[in-house]
Amino acid sequence: MSPKDVSNGRGRVAGWFTPGRIAVSVLVVLVIVFICVNTKKVTIRVLIPEVTMPLWFALLAMFLIGGVCGGYLFRRRGK
Repeated sequence: MSPKDVSNGRGRVAGWFTPGRIAVSVLVVLVIVFICVNTKKVTIRVLIPEVTMPLWFALLAMFLIGGVCGGYLFRRRGK
């Protein structure tokens, strides 16, 4: 019997709810609420040009860019 065949006693659903995944899920919900509450237009300077856009769009863009960068830096490398 290989280790892959032995069940650890938890079901598929229980294995998905790890403390890390719960914390990230709560953080994502808080970020989405924060983005939805901030809807005013703001002026943002991107290097040289100034851009006027809704604050929620700028926050969402930064959240997505941070997620992509974090995913790239901390992805698991297979061997």
